[in-house]
Amino acid sequence: MTARVTVAIPTRNGAGVLEQTLAAVRGQKLEPSDSIELLACDSGSLDGTAALARSYGAEVIEIPPDCFSHGGTRNLLMERSQGAHVAFLTQDAVPADDRWLARLLDGFALRDDVGLVFGPYRPRPDASPMVARELTEWFRSFSPDGSPRIDWLDLCEREASTRSLFGRRAFFTDANGAVSRAAWQVVPFRAVAYAEDHVLALDMMRAGYAKAYVPEAAVIHSHDYSGWNWLRRSFDEYRALSEVYGFAPALRLREIALNLWGLIGADWRWSHARGRRLGPRESVALLVRSAHHHGMRSAGALLGARADRLPAAAVRTLSLEGRGNRART
Repeated sequence: MTARVTVAIPTRNGAGVLEQTLAAVRGQKLEPSDSIELLACDSGSLDGTAALARSYGAEVIEIPPDCFSHGGTRNLLMERSQGAHVAFLTQDAVPADDRWLARLLDGFALRDDVGLVFGPYRPRPDASPMVARELTEWFRSFSPDGSPRIDWLDLCEREASTRSLFGRRAFFTDANGAVSRAAWQVVPFRAVAYAEDHVLALDMMRAGYAKAYVPEAAVIHSHDYSGWNWLRRSFDEYRALSEVYGFAPALRLREIALNLWGLIGADWRWSHARGRRLGPRESVALLVRSAHHHGMRSAGALLGARADRLPAAAVRTLSLEGRGNRART
């Protein structure tokens, strides 16, 4: 019998980057008895994204832009898919090699109760030192020895506070993550505006499912924004972390300054450790660039974690995703 797996991608105006992702998905090598269903949900693209996806054999669900939500749209993709497992990507997350999907699927065999499997992001070749270091070190921290990692909650832990689960233990990403259909039928995505993957992981672990990290199931996925848009991206991220975990970075000036100093120093050491011989001018340029990057990220984090105290107009301006201050559902 054919075992079908679905690769599902929410899209919008992604034709400039989506083709690399689609080609990489179509190049995946699975067992001869397996087949890949490719499914996209497009929310009002004007650049030919839907037609491009269909040219790669994808079934495309089309919805109006105002019907999109990160959790609700992924539930729609799950409902319309046929695979026993559904691997989610974003339109600009390109599988790093032709065994990406097979390695994700292997994660479900690590334990009988695995409901979620995810892999790392690798920075694009042109990523800034700040972005490359952050992504590499974050995902390496899940498994310093490069072996798969499994997280679950013992029965006595399932009522633990959400705040106590903040960090690696409950982290999951649906920019490079797969969901068991059987587990999703019990614990679907919540129809939330942001951080739907964090919420899903928490809900599944509380329901008794395990979560697996597979270091070799990588995608190429990174962003470099302007300083203002880094602030806005961090605003959305830390607003979500506050809403999901009750987490907020401290407003103590000395602590903020020490954290920034540490991040700038880490970027400088990262660049030198990778053979970049920087002269005095280049070193100063890197330090200035790093300070600007982390300063804007820090400002966005501090504001985002306190979004519920800000005027509605300020929230709309600061949100990169254009989120207002409607309550989450």
